[in-house]
Amino acid sequence: MKIPLLDLVAQNRPLREDILDALEAVVDSQQFILGSEVAALEEELAAALGIRHAIAVSSGTDALLLALMTLGVGRGDEVITSTYSFFATAGAIVRVGARPVFVDIDPATFNIDPDAVQSAITPRTRAIMPVHLFGLPVDFDRIEAIAEQAGVPVVEDAAQAIGAAYKSRPAGGMGALGCFSFYPSKNLGAFGDAGLLTTNDPTLAARAKVLRVHGMERRYHHEMVGGNFRMYALQAAVLRVKLPHLDAWTQGRRRNADTYSALFSDASLGGLVTLPSEPTGRRHIFNQYVIQTPERDALKRHLDERGIGNDIYYPVPFHRQPCFADLGHVEGDFPRAERAARESLAIPVYAELSFEQQQTVVNEIAACLRSLRPGAFSGAYPHGWAADLPQAPRPTASQ
Repeated sequence: MKIPLLDLVAQNRPLREDILDALEAVVDSQQFILGSEVAALEEELAAALGIRHAIAVSSGTDALLLALMTLGVGRGDEVITSTYSFFATAGAIVRVGARPVFVDIDPATFNIDPDAVQSAITPRTRAIMPVHLFGLPVDFDRIEAIAEQAGVPVVEDAAQAIGAAYKSRPAGGMGALGCFSFYPSKNLGAFGDAGLLTTNDPTLAARAKVLRVHGMERRYHHEMVGGNFRMYALQAAVLRVKLPHLDAWTQGRRRNADTYSALFSDASLGGLVTLPSEPTGRRHIFNQYVIQTPERDALKRHLDERGIGNDIYYPVPFHRQPCFADLGHVEGDFPRAERAARESLAIPVYAELSFEQQQTVVNEIAACLRSLRPGAFSGAYPHGWAADLPQAPRPTASQ
């Protein structure tokens, strides 16, 4: 059974006619950049997320860049962020001329360690940029308290966390600004690059909207130097069709995460696999389902050979990337992130994943680890040991 890491065909096929109708409407309108379609999406996203202002942009990367520009972060400033994330998090800091200050992660959540953030504060700190990695919100109470004490804003990198929540507060709506990505692999994915900047501050929202169009409030009059961060209307049309289905897709991912917990528990893998955590008060939306094992590389080869989708997020932390060599970091500076880079592996969790597919994934993981560490297991389970577990309901096309 070949199982992809993500099956966009299964997600998009039931919506095909609605999407084509929406795209045709944009073509007929001849309004291709920003315009009424993008404005409607912004209203719908603000309402869905429970955040006052939603500014549609060209990508998640540009959302991060625009957030820092909106706050006036620039040369000589420092921005504290995790060393373990997608490159855009750190790249945006450098692109505005600031210095990224990397810190280690909480090993249980993969998210930024608040104690490390506290230790990294200096008089040059201009912002803190935590990442809600893989769809799990950071410990925001502690991050917020540190930021308030230091007198600096928080920019949430919520690129992977649309619909996630911390104590009923929405990801992207807790800090000064929130940044989302609609890259096709995200829980809410466009048909190309697209992103979103969010804020509850009307002054920041107004500034961001001007910076989004080259710093132009009146046509050809520029009070600021901005950028070209505008969303295409075609992407907005696709996202408007898909947005009403986001909650069902998220529930499907969360249900599949629960199914994995049961399957892995019954596999009795002797501590060789660590599963994602969901601390009390946080709503994980599982943009990725990332396990950890010391046998990661051998397991990846095993799954690849059997056609089971998987991927490594992320094999090289920022402090070990060649482009940041001038920061002077060496191996061992952030050991928890380095361990995550060595041991983490994402496996399929998309909403349309069947119970049988999940059984196959866990069976193959158990078979591989059993062959590598035969003495580490608390019991002997034949191949197919999970066949009698109760089957959770799957989403239908109407959902």
